[in-house]
Amino acid sequence: MYNRPVTVLLAAALQALVALVVVYESGTLVYRTVLGDVADTSFALPLAVFGFAVAGALGYVAWGLVMLRPWARTPVVLTQIFMLVVAYSMYEADRMAVSVGMVAVAVAALGLVLAPSTTAVLFPEEAGGRGAESGG
Repeated sequence: MYNRPVTVLLAAALQALVALVVVYESGTLVYRTVLGDVADTSFALPLAVFGFAVAGALGYVAWGLVMLRPWARTPVVLTQIFMLVVAYSMYEADRMAVSVGMVAVAVAALGLVLAPSTTAVLFPEEAGGRGAESGG
């Protein structure tokens, strides 16, 4: 897999994990809608479709990171910042386990994607020529 540091692969794995969780939650929403467990079907189904689209985008960003595309870092950082906001909301709603898990994933992914070795391989010209020879 070319010259990818472990930080890039782990950051991509965490991004893919977030995408899988969104797929799971969207699928659960569709399942509950079919069973009639939701208050408003006209809201639940479009939300589920939007969730699947978001999961696809998150997965695409994870793939971009694995393929050493420099553009992929910004969406990963934004995803994790949004996760921290949602984690705070979960904390306020007394969902401590969910909140702690989200914070752990977000902080780990931020640390990995902003690590010097990740920067060097994604932006070799800015890192003084260190990292991969080609960005893709």
